[in-house]
Amino acid sequence: MKTLCTTLLLLAGGVAVAGTPGPSHGIAYPEGWQNWATIAVSHRTDNNTLRTILGNNIAVKAAREGKTNPWPDGAILGKVVWKDAQHETWQAAQAPGKFVHAEFMFKDATKYKNTHGWGWARWVGLEQTPFEKGAQVCISCHTPVKNNDWVFTHPASLP
Repeated sequence: MKTLCTTLLLLAGGVAVAGTPGPSHGIAYPEGWQNWATIAVSHRTDNNTLRTILGNNIAVKAAREGKTNPWPDGAILGKVVWKDAQHETWQAAQAPGKFVHAEFMFKDATKYKNTHGWGWARWVGLEQTPFEKGAQVCISCHTPVKNNDWVFTHPASLP
């Protein structure tokens, strides 16, 4: 069974990335993230993007158990971002358009103590070019949720 992320990539006309992209902010590219489970989805109206929030096994377990403030060490959250587009045959629906980037938060309270317990990284475009503007760009955006362990995502409820 395909994950939501894989399905969205297919809908958006995404292609597999050849090779391993270089590090972003000194953090290695998280191999296999395309097969992680979905924790939540979001739609930003300020920049017209659709997002799937994924997690590694540690993050998914924490999300399902409601243990996310703080997230446990070893959790990795991934946010996969597309420009939103109107679905070509379903006028009431928005669908993934152009792929924008994949960004990740790596929880390790000791290793990343100087960046609020998180390693921040982003890879841009289908080529997955490392984002080089610095982790402070990520931290400044996430400051409004510092009391939620620096995470915007609220895990989606499942039956």
